[in-house]
Amino acid sequence: MSSPLALVLASLIGMATARPSVVTSRPTPPSVGEVLNGRQRQLAVRPPRLDEAGLTLDGTLDEPQWQQAATLTGFSQYAPRDGIPAEDSTEVKVWYSATAIHFGIRAFEPHGAVHAALGDRDKISSDDRVELLIGTFNDGRQAVVLGVNALGVQMDGTLVENNQARGGGSGSATITREAPDLSPDFVFQSKGRLTEYGYEVEVRVPFKSLKYQSGESQTWGFNAVRVVQHSGREDSWAPATRANASFLRQSGTLEGLTDLRRGLVLDLTPEVTQRTTGAPVTTNADWRYDAQRPRVGANVRWGMSNNLTLNGTVNPDFSQIESDAGQVSYDPRQALFFAEKRPFFLDGSEFFATPKNLVYTRRVVQPVAAAKITGKISGFSLGVLNAVDGTEGSLDGVSHPVYTIARVQGDVGSRGKLGLLLTDREEGPLFNRVASIDGRRMFGSVYSAQAQYAQSFTRLTPTGGSTSAPLWNGVVSRNGKAFKFRYAFDAVDERFRTQSGFIGRGGIAQWLMDQWYTWYLPQGHFLETIVYDPTFMYTWTYNALVHQGDAIEKKLHNRIAVTARGGWSADATVMVETFGFDPVLYGQYRVLRGTGDTVAFIGQPRIGNRDFAFSLNTPQWKYLSLSAYYIWGSDENFYEWAPADIVFLNLDAEVRPTDRLRLTASYIKQRYVRQTDHSQVADTRIPRLKMEYQIARPLFVRVVGEYTSTEQDALRDDGRTSAPLLINGAPSPAFTDGTFRSDFLISYRPIPGTVFFMGYGAGYTDTRDTPRSFTFPRSLGLSGLSLTDNVFYVKASYLLRM
Repeated sequence: MSSPLALVLASLIGMATARPSVVTSRPTPPSVGEVLNGRQRQLAVRPPRLDEAGLTLDGTLDEPQWQQAATLTGFSQYAPRDGIPAEDSTEVKVWYSATAIHFGIRAFEPHGAVHAALGDRDKISSDDRVELLIGTFNDGRQAVVLGVNALGVQMDGTLVENNQARGGGSGSATITREAPDLSPDFVFQSKGRLTEYGYEVEVRVPFKSLKYQSGESQTWGFNAVRVVQHSGREDSWAPATRANASFLRQSGTLEGLTDLRRGLVLDLTPEVTQRTTGAPVTTNADWRYDAQRPRVGANVRWGMSNNLTLNGTVNPDFSQIESDAGQVSYDPRQALFFAEKRPFFLDGSEFFATPKNLVYTRRVVQPVAAAKITGKISGFSLGVLNAVDGTEGSLDGVSHPVYTIARVQGDVGSRGKLGLLLTDREEGPLFNRVASIDGRRMFGSVYSAQAQYAQSFTRLTPTGGSTSAPLWNGVVSRNGKAFKFRYAFDAVDERFRTQSGFIGRGGIAQWLMDQWYTWYLPQGHFLETIVYDPTFMYTWTYNALVHQGDAIEKKLHNRIAVTARGGWSADATVMVETFGFDPVLYGQYRVLRGTGDTVAFIGQPRIGNRDFAFSLNTPQWKYLSLSAYYIWGSDENFYEWAPADIVFLNLDAEVRPTDRLRLTASYIKQRYVRQTDHSQVADTRIPRLKMEYQIARPLFVRVVGEYTSTEQDALRDDGRTSAPLLINGAPSPAFTDGTFRSDFLISYRPIPGTVFFMGYGAGYTDTRDTPRSFTFPRSLGLSGLSLTDNVFYVKASYLLRM
């Protein structure tokens, strides 16, 4: 873990800690109360530098500073239609002091009630809100996104644009603005209130919470976006057009920011956690609890300079993280992806992003210690991560795997970017290393291209040699208003391995042609947009691609999506597909012809599918929002490699009966029925219910319950011999299975890093003969559920800002 990497880090720290000279003079402040109209393209803002004396963060913009602030008006509609004035007026006031930048928001809402509720951080997607996009490096590629609803509840994250055409998903083919990654948390203050004309919010962002350039005078990219729920509109201060590959490049600027005093940026967050786990005693029916010793850990964040940050963690605890929601697999060859939720790994995660997901920090199971440096130096974005994992993540259960990840990206002119990535996982003599190079380039205003090449080097056994294999991909896209496309080609060698990243399905090559044709109906119509989205997809095994073999999968999806006034959206898709038999997937299958008489399972050469899909999304009403996705038709039965009738259903509902209570319910169902005799092959159902109650803005209670039931018939060679199938030499009998998981958490979090919480989690198994007939238990432990494990935990951490 030393040597070259240590030398590189030492040199970077030396560069980062070289402090810029202190500015003793600054430009003359702008005229008092300057007003800039976005529709008139008055986008260069020079906020006044004022003193914070007498300022109270109360959501009321009545102090003298707000009278002198620059006022941004003249918002334009961006979605669903650009180039027209916004229906609702918005004002954003901005000024700065020596230590922070301040924003005041006045949102006028004459058409109806404001959608606003108390909630946990980042849970304001169903509320009226304003998002501030602050590009502190002014490169038109990345920005910090700070959002607030009418009550001042915060959302925050980062936006790093990939300059790719966006589409897909119900109704979303008309929304081209890339969504921010809400994983990172920034410390800033906000307070909001409802008014007779709409709402008013006051925001203070300390310079300690931001990375920015080391220049004497700062110019930052800036835009403000308002989301109006009653109409489904999205308004932008800078008049952004949809026919553009970048939303951030159309922003305005905050200019003449001088003498910014960040001071010492040193955050220390000590934490202590105690866990008590319960499990049955194997020798009898007794239950045993094991109270673990308190676990003491700490996180540290040091701003080595304005634009470079060092994070470290020792014995981090992630027990406050909500358990992953259940998923079902369409294709057993495709690994399920679970997003990272742990704060240490989320902070600065944008600096490690690559076109293919070669950095997947959930591979680090339970780190003993970890450190990383993230930031930007002389036009280069940098991310370096080193982590020592616990024995839980090792192959032998004893060793401590060591991860080292380094990512560097540099600007190539004003429209290009080049990136390098090195990942290394070592466990004794075993290793996996990946080297990657990638680049992006914009052409004109609507075209962009992206490419990546990676090579892996792996040793899987102590005495074996190492293997090497490639991964490569390329994307060309057009992001026009009426016509856009995305053409992509990906290839992963069968021997390519990444133990630090995530490849959903290896050993294949895929070709994608996706086009979107959008029609905008005249203003005033109930229907606002109609999108036709034909998609062609071909998949080869990597070996077949190299030897010019036939594709194993060929798909044509024809989709029509519509959006309607008020935020409604729906789509319908016809899917015509053909799948070729994959002998690798069924290498352990045998057909039982008689006692002791088996033959290899060869399956049908090809299976043809025809499926129909429909989705519907309601507006984000004040108290309720609903969505549904339904697929039916003829599809492949991967269990037996035979045609089957499939039903897939995903229902989601969010109910907000008060401004403090939020109920989120979902239901997933997947069912396969044989076409030969209409018998059921498999049925999976996953109901999930989450309740969140916000006692106060920093204090909430969360309860989650999820039940998973699976029913599967004995497998057979359906459609050919109907003989039983053996897997790994054993029959595959019919079975039913049911499990229930419950989680409870009460959390007090006034700011990111400072938290006290208590939690309880428990797992149950359904002991009834037919688990799939599950009804939600009247109380835990009833209705045929048997407790299998549980855990109590308490955690306290405190953010010390030096």
